[in-house]
Parts: sequence; structure tokens; C-alpha cells
Amino acid sequence: MRHVKNRRSFMKSAAIAGSAITLPALQYSRVYGANDRLQIASVGTGGKGWSDLLGVAASPQVEVAGLCDIDSSAKHLGQAADRFTAARQYDDWRQLLDESSDLQGVLVSTPDFMHAPISLAAMQLGKNVFCQKPLTHTVLEARQMRRAADKFGVVTQMCNQIQSHSAYRTAVHLVHEGMIGKVREVHSWQGGQPSWPRHIPRPSESDPVPANVRWDLWQGVAAERPYKIGMYHPFNWRGWQAYGTGQLGDFGCHILDPVFKALEIRSPTKLTVDAPELMPETWTDRATVQYEFPGTKYTAGSTLPVTWYDGVGVSPPRETLAHIPSDAKLPGAGSVLVGDKGTLVIPHVAMPQLYRPDQSVAADLPVIPSVDHYTQWADACRGMGETTSHFDYAGPLTETVLLGTIGIRFPGQKLQWDAEAMKITNHAEAQQWISKPYRKGWEPNWI
Repeated sequence: MRHVKNRRSFMKSAAIAGSAITLPALQYSRVYGANDRLQIASVGTGGKGWSDLLGVAASPQVEVAGLCDIDSSAKHLGQAADRFTAARQYDDWRQLLDESSDLQGVLVSTPDFMHAPISLAAMQLGKNVFCQKPLTHTVLEARQMRRAADKFGVVTQMCNQIQSHSAYRTAVHLVHEGMIGKVREVHSWQGGQPSWPRHIPRPSESDPVPANVRWDLWQGVAAERPYKIGMYHPFNWRGWQAYGTGQLGDFGCHILDPVFKALEIRSPTKLTVDAPELMPETWTDRATVQYEFPGTKYTAGSTLPVTWYDGVGVSPPRETLAHIPSDAKLPGAGSVLVGDKGTLVIPHVAMPQLYRPDQSVAADLPVIPSVDHYTQWADACRGMGETTSHFDYAGPLTETVLLGTIGIRFPGQKLQWDAEAMKITNHAEAQQWISKPYRKGWEPNWI
């Protein structure tokens, strides 16, 4: 039977959670026992949430104890409840956490704008967190997620699961082994056709809320607005600024991930965006973001230019891609790392190709096997191994992506970024977008 009780003491418990005693990941095995099953709950059980839940639950050491979704229909809470019949069921994540003393881990697979509020509350209660990408909706939230993971000693993982695929792992290995030498520049792109709304106004009409949807809970920390069939829930929220982060936010934490891993970059120092004028509430249909990062031991210079392109059919200018023949077909999405000894093409998602200075394709390259991104987190929660997309790594990657979404609001203007101070130093108006307002009564409890 589904829980429909009123919230009890969650807000009080969240307020005092900062003083709770929490344990580092390596101590969980001693507390729960290395052979005990990890008790988890999933917030968001439809769409990507369903595959996230199945991925983690594939571990024989995991038991699904809680399920939460604002939509009780068969494609959301219904299918999860049918699969995991012993799990408690909720429509309000706050109630789930309020009744979560038996839980050691929480999966957060909601729309972008609710990632941080739920994850922060869970971490403050000492829960390990597995969170969908992009990690957060704002830069401030990303920084808060890093601080919370560190302060409460919990195991974290962002779900940019392709990081664990053989293709991306192999690309990182090739760079670390010096196969293309020092990297001079990077081009990353997504040339696909988004299916969600973009560059449109908000609809003026509304529809009755279906009986299976808790629209008030879905809106969460965002300002209230009328329900409209097919416009926000369950998928088209991605195109709306209040809920999603557009094409860059949707794909940046995937496609830029092997760039970050291979070159060990963290935060840009400046960026400039070319994009059409932004509509008041939806994202654009194209953007080019030029980032500059400090150089690392894997780069050719003291700085590294990284350019992101998105838009239907877009790809990097061919004249910038040294070592690649002019007739070579580029993937529809991916990255190119231009090195002084060769150029690496990293498709999204397929095995990388290495072009030598004579424009030939290198053969017989080593292949790094895949690992399981989902059970890696579950194992780490039980004290065995570590995660590779923990929030200290995923935070700077997400911040970089979200800085790009801020730049989209100010096309043609160079933004100077001081990561340590978390400040856009030369543009007061842009700095205001580092955070956002929250609906009264739903404000996160910051660290």
C-alpha cells in the first residue's frame, strides 16, 4: 500500500542534520557488515530513473527499500512498485527521507532543478548519493554538493555512466600514455536534434492535472505555474530554464567527461559564448562556448582552449582539426583532442580513433575494458573500492557546463571566472546567475 501520510518532522531533522555523526565510506563495511545488503531508495522511478534503479539494483548486495515518484502511473512509480514489491512507496521525497533511518543510499533521478535539494538533504542525513547528470541546476548548488559530500563523509557518484564504458576509458588511457603527445586544443560537440521545446514562449493555456500526478510536488523548489499536458512532465522539462539546462546541460557532462578525465582539467578561467538571443523561459537551439583552462601536464601550453558546439548538424571547423583527413567523417557528437603527436577523435559513444601526423589511423591500440558505473557506487558504499565520478570530480565538470549556460545569457561577452572565489569577476549581472531564488518553504539547507 502506498504511503499517503502527511510529512512529519523532515524539515526539523534536515535543519539539525549538520550535527549528525556520519562515517567515511570505508567504515560502512564495519558498521553494516561486509555481507549485509545495501538498503537504497530511488527518487524518480520513470524514464532514466528506471534504468538507474535497475542498474544499481543489479548488484546482489543491494536491496531496494524505498521508491518515490510524483507520478503513480505504470511508467513511473507503478512499474517500480511492481518490480520491487517490498519497497515502501512515496510521492514526496521529504517524507521518504523523514522515514529513512534504515537507508544507506539514495538515487536521485529527477529533473535537473531538483537534484541538489534532494541530494543535499540526503547527504545531511548521512546517506550516500547516486545522482543523475548534470549534477545540479546552478553553480552554487554544484559547489554545495561537493562540500556536503566532503563534510558528511558519504559515497557519491554522478550518473555520467559512459565514463565507465570501454570507449571513454580507452580514450583517457591513450592520452595518459602519451599516444597523441601534449594536447594543444579541444573541440567537443553535440549535433543531434533535441526533442524537447526550445526557443519558444510559455504556453498561455493550461490543462487539468491528471489524477496520477502530484503537480505541486513536481514543481518542488521552482516557482509555481499551471500544468500543461506534455509541456513539462515527464520529459520536455529539459528545454525550460526553470527546470533544465538545455543541450549543453543535457550532454556536456557526458561529452566533456573524457576531456576532463584525460587532461585532468577542473575549472576554466574565462569563457565566451556565441548564441542567439535567449527567449525568456526556454533554451536556445544552438550555442558555441569557447572556454579557456589552465594548462596541465597533458597540455602543450600554459592554457588550453576548449570549444563546445551544439546545434542540429553542427561539428567543429575542419581547418582546426590537425592530422584528420578532410574526407574523414566525424561522429554526430563527441570530442577531438589535437595533440602535437596526433589527434584523438572520441565519438559519443564508440571506440576512439587516433590519427597520426601523416593522417593515417593508428591500428592495434590497447582497449581498456568497461566497468559497471552503477554497481561501482553500490560496492563503494559497502567499503569496497571507490567511485570515479564522485562529487569532487563531478562538481567542477558540472560547474563548467553551467558556466556555459550562464554565458548563453550574455552572448559575445567574455566572462572571467575565479573558481576559488566562485565569482564571475567582470560581470555583475552574470554573477547573479550563479544561484537562483527558491520557492518559499522549499529552500535548501546550505552547508
